[in-house]
Amino acid sequence: MGTPEFARRALESLVDWDGCEVVAVYCQPDRPSGRGQAVRHGEVKAFALSRGLPVFQPVNFREQATVAELAALAPEVLVVAAYGLILPQAVLDIPPLGALNIHASLLPKYRGAAPIQRAILAGEAVTGITIMRMDAGMDTGDILLARSLGIDIDETASEIHDQLADLGGRLIVDALGRLRAGRMVRVPQDAALATYAPKLEKDEGRLDFSRPAREVHNRARAMHPWPGAFCLWVGPRGGEPLRLVLTPGCVGPELAEPRPAPGTILGLREGLLAFACADCEYLVPSLKPAGKKLQSAAEFARGYLPAAARLA
Repeated sequence: MGTPEFARRALESLVDWDGCEVVAVYCQPDRPSGRGQAVRHGEVKAFALSRGLPVFQPVNFREQATVAELAALAPEVLVVAAYGLILPQAVLDIPPLGALNIHASLLPKYRGAAPIQRAILAGEAVTGITIMRMDAGMDTGDILLARSLGIDIDETASEIHDQLADLGGRLIVDALGRLRAGRMVRVPQDAALATYAPKLEKDEGRLDFSRPAREVHNRARAMHPWPGAFCLWVGPRGGEPLRLVLTPGCVGPELAEPRPAPGTILGLREGLLAFACADCEYLVPSLKPAGKKLQSAAEFARGYLPAAARLA
C-alpha cells in the first residue's frame, strides 16, 4: 500500500524477493497534476501495472464493501509506505501477521507526513528508517526494526529521500523474513520522546535572511524540490518584489562589519550568488526568477544586477 516513489522502491524490493508473493497493490486514486492537469498514474501504480499486478484505488476504507474486498484477498501481511490514507482497525485486523509501515525517521522522532524535511530543517545529522507494526494511532505502533542514515550537511531532502527509499526496501524484506521465522521482537515506542513532523505548506519555502546562514541553508535543502526555497527580492531600480526560487547552495564567509541588511544580494563569489544573512553569506549556484527559466548565478547577475554588484 503506497502511492509515490518512496513506496515504489519498497514494492520493487518485494516483487524481486523470492520470499513473498504480492497478491495486490493499493494506491490512492489517480488525480490531475502539473500545468495541464493531465491525469497520470502514480509511481506505484505505474510500476505495478508494468509487472502485471492487480491494482486497487479506493478513495478510503469507510465503506464495508471496500474492507471486504481487501479481506477477500486474504493477505498474510500488509506492507504500507507513504500511502496517505488512514487504515481503520477493521483493515489492520485483516492480515494474521499484521500491517507493517515503512517510516522515514527513527521513531518516535518525526511522526507524521514530512519526517525527512522536518529532520533536515531542524539540522539533524542522523535520520533513518523504522519498520513499525501499525496500530490505530499516527505512527505510534511498536518498532520492529530500525536503521540509521547520516545526513551530510549539504544533502537535500530529495537526496535523503532516495537513500531512505532504498534502505526501506531492503529493511522491509529483512523484517518480513524475521517475522515469518518468528524471530521478531516488538519494542514499544517511548511516547515521551515523540516529536511530530506535519505536512509541508507552500509558504514554508520562504527564506528568512535575518536568521543565521546555517538555518537558511537547512531550510533551502529541506524544501528541495518541493515547495522550493524562495525569497522576494526588490532590485536596484525598485518596483514590485521579484519572486526568486533558489537552488540550495552553501554557507559562505562571515560578514564583515558593518554588516549589510539581511537579504541584500552582494554579488558573485566564484560563480555563486551571495546573499547576506544575519552572520554569514549564503552562496547560491542558480535561481529561477518568476516567469523565467532556471538561470545560473552568473546569468542572473548579467540580467538583473548592476555592474558594481556583479563585480563585488
